Amino acid sequence: MIQQIKRAFLDTDDGQILYRIGGDGKPLLLLHMNPRSSDEYRELMPILAQHRQVIAMDLMGFGDSDKPPRMYNIADYAKTVIALLDELGIEKTSILGNHTGAFVATEVAAAYGDRVDKLILGNVAGFEKEGQAKLFELFDIGFKIEEDGSHLMKRWQARSRYVGSAELNHRWVLDDMKGFGHPLYAVWAVGHYCLEAEERLGMIKCPTLILWGMDDVQEFERLGLAKAENRHFVAKAIANSQEVELPEGTICMMNQIPDQVSQVVLDFLGNG
Repeated sequence: MIQQIKRAFLDTDDGQILYRIGGDGKPLLLLHMNPRSSDEYRELMPILAQHRQVIAMDLMGFGDSDKPPRMYNIADYAKTVIALLDELGIEKTSILGNHTGAFVATEVAAAYGDRVDKLILGNVAGFEKEGQAKLFELFDIGFKIEEDGSHLMKRWQARSRYVGSAELNHRWVLDDMKGFGHPLYAVWAVGHYCLEAEERLGMIKCPTLILWGMDDVQEFERLGLAKAENRHFVAKAIANSQEVELPEGTICMMNQIPDQVSQVVLDFLGNG
């Protein structure tokens, strides 16, 4: 049976946060990548909601959540996660975070370990100094609105190699457009968090699954952001961890192969 996913808003001192929620059972929180939104989990949520209560939030500055009043760091994003859990009366949850969401999930598990049952980190890249420099370069360039509208086609073509369908690309571009004219909050946050990420990973005590989409890993290496061979630093830093690799997993894998991702996730959580 298809599970209904509802949308709601959480009021915070820094603005409203949109979240999606559905299903029953033990909670599982989903945290999206930059520059996406909870739409990244549109295909995955109905599957997972057959076994769990599933929640996905738009991080501040993305999707339909408000833009934060200042530059948010990863610790700020982690605080908004705790605020949502408190609002929903959830004392302890498992968390799945992908890319930027994985960094936020890392900080939640490191700073609020008693609130996390199990942790799943998707494609949490290890940015070397060159990769960090490119992140800050991307932040400086930003998403700018061009008078002739050329920024629309640039974003449409940005994922042409791997996005797979016009419908999915359209959804990505819509998320892109909601960030135009504003700072790339999460790029700035991740760039700074990389300086302490290994230390924070070492503080995680809960069982952790590290999920790699190998096409995504190779794309990051092609872009000069992170070397594929260095990705195992995450597993080395977290004592109670395991790795699973999905050979065909692209940066869009949560949308493209939800059945495979959900099976791995549910097996790890004990719902397989």
